[in-house]
Amino acid sequence: MSDISKQPFLTLFFRFFFIFLIVVTLIKVVFGLVSDGYESMMNEFFSAANWMQFVKMQLVMSAVYGAFMTGYYKFIKK
Repeated sequence: MSDISKQPFLTLFFRFFFIFLIVVTLIKVVFGLVSDGYESMMNEFFSAANWMQFVKMQLVMSAVYGAFMTGYYKFIKK
C-alpha cells in the first residue's frame, strides 16, 4: 500500500466511507438473519416505514467513520 498520508483527502475519505458502509451493512443484515430470521430482519430494516431510517443511519455512520479516519491518517498519524 502506498503512503496513505500522501493520498488526496477525498480519495481517502471515500475509501474509508465505502469500505465501512459495505462491511457494516453486511454484518448488520447477516446478524439480523441469524438472530431473528428472514421475515423479522426484513420487517426491522427494510419495511416501508423503516428502510429510509436504516439507509440514513448507515450513511451517517459511514460518513462519520470516513471523516474521522481520514483526519486521523492525514493530520495526526504522520
